[in-house]
Formats: sequence, structure tokens, C-alpha cells
Amino acid sequence: MIFKETALKGAYIIEIEPIEDERGFFARSFCAKEFEKHGLNFHIAQCNISYNERKGTLRGMHYQTAPYEEAKLVRCTMGEIYDVIIDIRPYSATYMRWISIELTAKTRKMLYIPEGFAHGFQTLADCTEVFYQMSEFYQANSAKGIRWNYPTFGIKWPIMPPIMNDKDRSYPDFIQEPQ
Repeated sequence: MIFKETALKGAYIIEIEPIEDERGFFARSFCAKEFEKHGLNFHIAQCNISYNERKGTLRGMHYQTAPYEEAKLVRCTMGEIYDVIIDIRPYSATYMRWISIELTAKTRKMLYIPEGFAHGFQTLADCTEVFYQMSEFYQANSAKGIRWNYPTFGIKWPIMPPIMNDKDRSYPDFIQEPQ
């Protein structure tokens, strides 16, 4: 696997290294030793699938608070998404900065999201499926969200207006913590 750190410290784009022959290819998509080599101590507690029927569906911006903060390894297994993460770690040099990446079934790239980040995505195709590997179990009392269009962040979503559920649409503005 090829690990490329993003502009947000601790967040990585991960590419597979396919071994190809006449049948197709084989590639590793997760290896605890390779993650540890890059300083990513990632324990998989649970895996989730998000299936989205329509292009333009927006989910997010989600995170879990301490002591249940979670790291995520996200991959688009069908279709394509515009994936967004925001660094909400008050001690971080990249606090309140965000990045986006297109993840597609065709490229098979993954995004590693460390603890302390909010995450969301918008589908760029109908019938899109996203596969998550999570470092922590879901804890309803620690599950939080940030308003997807909070002006301070200025996230540029590609499809407007988005298709959203009421819960994601009603998340509050982000309250900045002192550094």
C-alpha cells in the first residue's frame, strides 16, 4: 500500500498496489503492520456500509467525542463520492482546516481519518456505496455533528442543493475551542 499524508496532519490517502495477471489483480487493502509503520495504530472495532440511491446525497459532518473518538478508513466500493474531513482537534496546527478528495470505485483509493476529525461526503453518482472500517464502536451519546454548510469552513460542495435527512441538515454551527 502507498500512504500519502494530506495537508491535515495524520490524515492519509492510501492507494493499493495491485499485482496483476491475466485473471485481474490482487491487492492488500489493510495491513496492521503497514499502518503501525506510518504511526497509525488502527484497531478495527466495526465495519459499516452506506448505500446511497441518488447522486447529490450528502451525509455529515459526523464525529464522536471523547472517550469514544474514532479513526476511520473510508473507501468507495461502488460509484463515487466527494469526501470531506475537518480537523476539529483544538491542539492541532491544522485546527479548523478541511480537505476534500474524490473517492471512486474505479481508483480504489482510501482515506484514513484520524480521531478528532469530522467527516462527511456527497455522492457524485447514483447507486453509490461507501465502506467504513472504524476504530471504535458506535456510541449514540458521543455521536455529534457540525452543520454541513457552516460559513467559517466554506466547504465547496459540488452538487446543490444536496439531498439530506433532517438530522444531518439540523446539526449546529461549530463552536471553536480555545487553543
